[in-house]
Amino acid sequence: MFDRNDRASSEPYTVEPKPSHQASSSSRDGQIPMFNHNGHKVTKGIHPDGESGRKGLHPFRFLKICFRSTCTASRYANLLWPVVPAAIAIHFARSDLHLWIFILNFIAMIPAANLIGFAGQELARKLPKVFGIILETTLGSVVEIVLFMVLIRKGETSIPVIKAAILGSILANLLLCLGLCFFVGGLRRHEQEFHEAHRSPLPNTARIVALVVPAAYSTALSGSSTLTVPQAVLDDNILKISRATAIVLLVAYCIYIFFQMRSHHSIYDEVLEGDEHKDEDRHVDLKKDKLTLTECVIALLFALACVSLIAVFLVEQIEFIVGERGISDAFMGLILVPLVEKAAEHLTTVDEAWDNQTNFALSHVLGASIQTALLNTPLVVLVGWGLGHHMDLNFEIFDAIVLILAILVVGNFLRDGKSNYLEGVLCVLVYITIATAAFFYPNPPHPESTAAASGTAAARLLLAKT
Repeated sequence: MFDRNDRASSEPYTVEPKPSHQASSSSRDGQIPMFNHNGHKVTKGIHPDGESGRKGLHPFRFLKICFRSTCTASRYANLLWPVVPAAIAIHFARSDLHLWIFILNFIAMIPAANLIGFAGQELARKLPKVFGIILETTLGSVVEIVLFMVLIRKGETSIPVIKAAILGSILANLLLCLGLCFFVGGLRRHEQEFHEAHRSPLPNTARIVALVVPAAYSTALSGSSTLTVPQAVLDDNILKISRATAIVLLVAYCIYIFFQMRSHHSIYDEVLEGDEHKDEDRHVDLKKDKLTLTECVIALLFALACVSLIAVFLVEQIEFIVGERGISDAFMGLILVPLVEKAAEHLTTVDEAWDNQTNFALSHVLGASIQTALLNTPLVVLVGWGLGHHMDLNFEIFDAIVLILAILVVGNFLRDGKSNYLEGVLCVLVYITIATAAFFYPNPPHPESTAAASGTAAARLLLAKT
């Protein structure tokens, strides 16, 4: 019934004997060469699935593989590459066209981020499973880190957008991306099952809820009728709590990495390897040409350079879009910024769910949320501390509430270890509801505008006394 050759082609690699004239040398060193699914000899230290059979840089094949990308949706995203030079050119040629600069750079971020995701995936193939997933998730967060760093460099006026973007990134992963994964996977199957390691929402809840502790502290003291704390003292305490929380979160991130890669790596190895064999088009994916290690590094460096430029040009227009076009800080941070920074990563994750690799998809979704909470957020707080900016974790109460609600929704869906398209639709609808509320949420007063208003009032009072 089954062809033996077809069965062998689905294995990750095979061990083949050397020709007879090399048998004596192989017996002396005690090593038999390994060959992967395409017959390429596996380089020492490279996982067979990521072996390209080449070395160095081959320009035409490099461009062909990069354009092919991970899946059909990612390939379509690569059609947007002509927008990248156009977005960079319009920034220098027509700096007065603020709206067009924002729109073009918003679109240009998608193919640039897509290349980071693809090169990161190609690099992850060459590494052990768990380490590869963590590295791939970290590279997927590079766009977010770059945007946060560019925003914090602009100063106090960008802090409300950063705060909203932190929670917005988590919401985009937990509701939008996870919902699309459940929906797309459920279209081809009655139900999808995932490992119990992803079923408990408690670890993810504990990490993310730590973010809202400074906001809870601020709300409790600001609305208290019995405890009166001067506003200056309250702000200073919140800043200290936020910086201490950032350090704690970084420690938690280190423990989380150790947990996955050292003490409990066998669990995740087993889960991910099992998922690979559930991939319905694994035989097609294994036969695709792979990037070499050199090509992976070149692709990452080029994509990072593009992302950095686009992020700078995009952030420069946020103040205009918020001030002149009436877009609120909440909508910009919660919805628009996370959508552009996560678009390419979401395409890859949804493709994994489509191929029945539910555990891989959940590892990316939950891993990206944890990266934002435990790594990206502490980094921007500590960088703000170094730059002398008042970057704290005192989120708007609206942002904190919707985050907690999102955790409750997703936790209920994960608890039974199964998913279907209805749960996916409900997650996406909750996200759309939050986006609608964020669009109509008013902007809080910026520190500079508040200070200016206070100075104007003091000057008027002084003139009146005179």
